[in-house]
Amino acid sequence: MSQNTNAWGQPVGFALPDWQPRPRPEFIPFTGDYCFLEPLSAERHGRELYAAYALAEDDRDWTYMFAQPFKDEAAYLAYARQIENGPDPMHFAVIDKESRRAVGTLALMRIEPTHGVMEIGHVAFSPLLKQTRMATEAHYLLMRYAFEQLGYRRYEWKCDSCNQPSRNAALRLGFQLEGIFRQAIVYKGRSRDTSWFSIIDSEWPQVKLGFERWLSADNFDAGGRQRNRLEALRQG
Repeated sequence: MSQNTNAWGQPVGFALPDWQPRPRPEFIPFTGDYCFLEPLSAERHGRELYAAYALAEDDRDWTYMFAQPFKDEAAYLAYARQIENGPDPMHFAVIDKESRRAVGTLALMRIEPTHGVMEIGHVAFSPLLKQTRMATEAHYLLMRYAFEQLGYRRYEWKCDSCNQPSRNAALRLGFQLEGIFRQAIVYKGRSRDTSWFSIIDSEWPQVKLGFERWLSADNFDAGGRQRNRLEALRQG
């Protein structure tokens, strides 16, 4: 499909004559088959989250985060109080549906209702959450909210270009790499090149299909191992 042109024959992109700014996301809970998402509360979730993060063998999970590792529970609770209630970023706690305990957080951020764009970020998953069905479902729940309930056009993922696990996760979830922004940020005393990824609304139906196929109970054997990879189930 070719772009529109103006009176001087210049390409000007596709017209959106009926476009209206989209609603801002709200701090509401989300329910999946394997997890809940709740607005982050230091009082309700803080101690459980610190305990879950403390299960990690070392501090490598915080290398590419803006937050520093937390020396004790009090330090994490102070941090949680600073970031709860948004409005941007909007942090959500991921709650294990079986244990009813908080096992990680993620946030909607850089929210631009005028353009219908938002980003998923501050993804801090504990060892209890990493590489589980809950982890994938948490992303699916917020992505579905952005595209289907709020009508956003674009959903972004950005990370330190050195963070290969994050880059791999973005591609697995259906994001497309758009490029590397060189020397985009200075943080933790070092320079960061930032990898930019996105999913746009026209891609969402196929991405959603993959999520729903992967999250189906039929995709897992009796031991909880996946039968098919998410990337494969997004095809066709």
